[in-house]
Amino acid sequence: HTPPHHTTTTTPHTPTTGDDVLLATAGFLTATAMSHQAYNQLWDQAYTEAKDVMELEASTDPDIVPGPDFESQRQHLGALYIKYLQIFKKLVVSYDQIVHPQKRRVLKLMLDGVNGRVLELKHALVALESSDVQYLDDLLSDLKLQPRDIDIPVPKYFRRDNLKAIKERDRILNTVNAKTFGEEAEPESEPLTREQAIMIIQIHERARQGRLRARLKQDIRAQQQRDYMRRLKQKAGQEDDPHAAATLIQKHVRGYFTRKRVQQDVEDEMVFIGMEMPPPLPAKKDPIIRAEKVSEQRRVTQDQHEQQYQSALVNIREKIRDIEGPDIKENMSDKIREHFIACRDQTGKFPEFPDEEAGGSKAMFAPKPEGDAAEVEAKPKSGKKGKKSAKGKKSGKKKGKKSGKGKKKQGDAAEGEAEDKGPPRSKFEPLIRHGTDGYAKQWCEAPSDKDNFHQKHDADMIKKIKRQEVEEELRLQVDNLMREELKNLKAAVEKGGKGGKKGKKGKKGK
Repeated sequence: HTPPHHTTTTTPHTPTTGDDVLLATAGFLTATAMSHQAYNQLWDQAYTEAKDVMELEASTDPDIVPGPDFESQRQHLGALYIKYLQIFKKLVVSYDQIVHPQKRRVLKLMLDGVNGRVLELKHALVALESSDVQYLDDLLSDLKLQPRDIDIPVPKYFRRDNLKAIKERDRILNTVNAKTFGEEAEPESEPLTREQAIMIIQIHERARQGRLRARLKQDIRAQQQRDYMRRLKQKAGQEDDPHAAATLIQKHVRGYFTRKRVQQDVEDEMVFIGMEMPPPLPAKKDPIIRAEKVSEQRRVTQDQHEQQYQSALVNIREKIRDIEGPDIKENMSDKIREHFIACRDQTGKFPEFPDEEAGGSKAMFAPKPEGDAAEVEAKPKSGKKGKKSAKGKKSGKKKGKKSGKGKKKQGDAAEGEAEDKGPPRSKFEPLIRHGTDGYAKQWCEAPSDKDNFHQKHDADMIKKIKRQEVEEELRLQVDNLMREELKNLKAAVEKGGKGGKKGKKGKKGK
């Protein structure tokens, strides 16, 4: 069985691969090639398409949800596969060329999620059709795409991000003289005997003498031709005529230039009708070569910005700890002391300080769940009615057990029906959604990114993260101090209470 041949259409299509993007932008490539804004727009396009596809997958519209038949399932999975593959290609190009270190981290989440979703859909198509090869020509024709648009590129970051590990692996393999896959062992050559060496020398010597003999015969033949032409000219009496000689030279020169012009016209016509490829441009003018050079330069800039970002993480953390650390500790201590006093005023005693495993002072100020607060409010009210309702609870337990089994059966049936209604959810959906949400919150319309021409790290975002880390680190120190202070307060209160009681007894005795 041969697959149906795909017929190409003349309708334009959106470039999706890295090469297509570079070719499509070759018309406006300048000294800086594609700008930072161009790759940000490519990322924004991928974000919009991913959001639309995820909404399409989560839809419960009967016109969108595929039916149980084979063809509708194939059409649905094939369309999702093509859409996610186009998103994946755009994200690969963006991740390879965006130089902002914090953007690359958010983009990597989205890229990994889309990559996993493409693999999921590929496995689903293989399981559905029981074949490793899928023919999606009808879907490509409907989407106005070409077969090359579903070619899966190998992302360059696979090798770049693991370059150190790959070099270390190659070094180890070279030290143990290991053979890589596909490498053929070279046969060891045996030493030549005396007779074989003499035979090889004789062959080369005969060849050298033959070349000399052929060159000598060629020179003799050329000399004979020149003598023959001289004799013809002497017979014609034109040997000393300068006008005839000039005419002959002009004839040959004009013929040479005419043949060159006709040959160039033929080549231009063949290029024009598409029968031959145009001649390659020089390296300085070729937009593809210039784009590759700029892409490599952007990768170098990525490494420089990454180093600056890593150093900024350490420096900003140290600055926050040195400058803002004392104020943070003082504010925490005051807040905890106020909590101690407030609890003493409300309950008449100091609260218990949570352990470090329970969260420490952070657990003291964490909002209580609604269920716990409702239970605390209901305790004093239910204490009076507890005895009366004890019998009702006992009789209600038996009924509850019987009705509980029925509820479980109904719940299991409802879950089974919910699972049968649509295809299973993707395991990579949370990762994709996390990446899209991160882009929407941080970079979709970030005002600080508009003035960041060089696309270096955002110090304000680092401060927010590092301030939280410093607060957690200082909270441990403050908690230890506050535990000791709470113990001292409790001890002082106990001593004061005992002293007051003794004084009252002494007065009564007098």
